[in-house]
Amino acid sequence: MVVTGGQDRLAQDFVQFSVDAGVLRFGRFKTKAGRMSPYFFNAGLFDDGAKLGRLAQFYAQRILASGIGFDMLFGPAYKGIALVAAVAIELARLGRNVPYAYNRKEAKDHGEGGALVGAPVQGRVMIVDDVMSAGTAARDSIAIIQAAGATPCAVAIALDRQEMATENGVDVKHSAVQYVRDQLGLQVCAIARLEDLLQYLQQHSGDELGAYLEQVRAYRQRYGTE
Repeated sequence: MVVTGGQDRLAQDFVQFSVDAGVLRFGRFKTKAGRMSPYFFNAGLFDDGAKLGRLAQFYAQRILASGIGFDMLFGPAYKGIALVAAVAIELARLGRNVPYAYNRKEAKDHGEGGALVGAPVQGRVMIVDDVMSAGTAARDSIAIIQAAGATPCAVAIALDRQEMATENGVDVKHSAVQYVRDQLGLQVCAIARLEDLLQYLQQHSGDELGAYLEQVRAYRQRYGTE
């Protein structure tokens, strides 16, 4: 189950916010898979307090609207660390106070030790990450959560590119989101999808951004899923 709002206002507001923040850009960009994409989403550019706080609002609103049941949040190192803390703060502000934890890349051998930081990892755990390229990060997080005796139940991401994943440099029929949902059994909660981006560009058909509509459509025609 992929939980999004389709044509909802939240997704459109998020796309606009991403454009304004310089996180979502249009042009010609080479992806990790070697594809030439007409758009690029760099979540690392949510790089100040105001942007991170607003991003957390989008995550929290989408998570609450999804109806997915969870007991705590988990942020995979490194990008997920600041993200999961910010989302936990915003959820608490909205009346849903839940514990959170994150992992270290290298286990600590002094002090409290271990590879996990924060609340005990237990119950139903929602993973909070930025984007999903191949499902590798999700698999790693699932292993960490299960090793702690908890149950991974969902992944919350900013943007679902709805794009074919690659395995060993070869395109496969499914997207990373489909893989996580169908093969790993987790629900996926995305603030926005490529479909929402296309709708945004359609609404701007008369200005500079609208010029990229056909390029994004063509890219989806070639590499898209769902």
